[in-house]
Amino acid sequence: MRQLTFEDVTYLNRPRKTRRQLFLERMDRILPWDTFLSVLKSHYPKGEKGRRPIGLETMLRIYFMQQWFHLSDPAAEDAILDHVPMRVFAGVEPGYAPDETTICKFRHWLEAHHLTKELLEISCRHLQQHGMILREGTIVDAIIIAAPSSTKNKAGTRDPEMSSTKKGNMWHFGMKAHVGTDLHGLVHTVETTSARVHDVDMMEPCLHGEEEEIYADKGYVSKVRKEQAEARGATWRVLRKATRSRKLNCADQSFNRKSNRTRARVEHVFGVIKHQWGYRKVRYRGLQKNTAQLYSLFALANFHMAGDRLLALQPG
Repeated sequence: MRQLTFEDVTYLNRPRKTRRQLFLERMDRILPWDTFLSVLKSHYPKGEKGRRPIGLETMLRIYFMQQWFHLSDPAAEDAILDHVPMRVFAGVEPGYAPDETTICKFRHWLEAHHLTKELLEISCRHLQQHGMILREGTIVDAIIIAAPSSTKNKAGTRDPEMSSTKKGNMWHFGMKAHVGTDLHGLVHTVETTSARVHDVDMMEPCLHGEEEEIYADKGYVSKVRKEQAEARGATWRVLRKATRSRKLNCADQSFNRKSNRTRARVEHVFGVIKHQWGYRKVRYRGLQKNTAQLYSLFALANFHMAGDRLLALQPG
């Protein structure tokens, strides 16, 4: 990364730092940059023909800021020019930023080589090596991500890869992200489908197969899957559901309260990407590009959620 200018040092050493500056400094310390770069660099263009490409680390840092601050490609270019902490984090010179076309091409490069899934796998390996992702149990849940339902676009149609589903009394159009987390809420598996796919149908792909316990909400109640899990030696902690012919008794209610204390931890990662980072609607058309972004978001959310524990392991 480049050396800081006098302007940068003056700004960064102000008596009071902004929340954005503190967040970027924290993530800069948490993320395993060397690991990211060693995995990605073998795919990165060498620049043997034409102009030399902008450094991989700079482009990766800009891509990460797009996820954290919900920035489009043009907005990312403007933000780097306007905000000193973001420019310093990206490692670019004052008055300079990669243009929006370059930023867009980098994202397409990540998508084309399936590298955002590698980012999620790196987060899992890194946290597991530090004893933070535990494989004793899995919490399974799904989140609906809205897509534009209007047909007022160039194609004149809604996205054919998205669909509608009813949750409570509300209809939603979009896609689902199905996740499996460890018992602390750190994500190890992400699968995506259109919104109409039932949560329980995606339970098996969200398990790693070595679970001793499986947690989920009432939408995952399934006699067949319960028998399959118990045949593998896993304890079935899915919340119990009342039926028309059978109400929950005291034992069922007690079971649900105890299970829900652990199951609810999966909601933390959804809160990070939706409420802290503003990811409430799909940005792209089709499942493939949106899935690629979700891999990145959940990878970064893992590091953010485990950040204090990772910082505690660092010297000094």
